Amino acid sequence: MKIKDLVFGLLLTAGLGIQTNAQSKDTSTSTDGKVGKTVNKIGNKTAKTAVKAQSGIKDKKYDSKVGPDGQTIYINGKSEYYYVDAKGKKIFAEAAELKDKPAR
Repeated sequence: MKIKDLVFGLLLTAGLGIQTNAQSKDTSTSTDGKVGKTVNKIGNKTAKTAVKAQSGIKDKKYDSKVGPDGQTIYINGKSEYYYVDAKGKKIFAEAAELKDKPAR
């Protein structure tokens, strides 16, 4: 009878150990943060490229002016000026914020 109880106890303990381990998140790997950052960088670059492609087709480029940090300026159908930031968002700018395009 004691061996039977011992085996039952071991099986019960092993079963609880597996259940506990399955429910807890393993935080020993440090690649989760790196992978997340890489995915965000790729997503931002993809969004930026897509918005620039759409803007180049749909809207006009303002050839003689650039944005605050040298970005390409687009003019939409409502005569609003904007540029595309690093995350692919359209940033609208006033005409006074635009700089003359440097000579090549």
